[in-house]
Amino acid sequence: MADFATNTHHALDYVELPVTDFDSVKTFYGDAFGWQFTDYGPGPAYVGIRAASGGAAEIGGFRKEERVIPGGPLVLLYSTDLDESLRVVRDAGGVITQEPFDFPGGRRFHFRDPAGNELGVWTAA
Repeated sequence: MADFATNTHHALDYVELPVTDFDSVKTFYGDAFGWQFTDYGPGPAYVGIRAASGGAAEIGGFRKEERVIPGGPLVLLYSTDLDESLRVVRDAGGVITQEPFDFPGGRRFHFRDPAGNELGVWTAA
């Protein structure tokens, strides 16, 4: 989990995504964003997510579910190069659900991962 000494009160701190297959989502997020992982328990029973920059602090995790129902929380990732992020998501096998679009703060797109979770990637205007 995150280092509680550096957490900000009421700030987004940790995200858990339900998955049916740890291997496919680890491959997808590793290929698309360079995320690193920590397996916990036999099987594993849970997978922690660490940022591509490394370090021990986890920013989220994958929890095993028999079935994942799309429509959970929308997690937004930041990108300094939205077009490159779109490319790597496609190359890793993500399904684009909304092509890049403008909004008052910048641009973003949405995608589904192999487990069916929808996420967005945005960049500032």
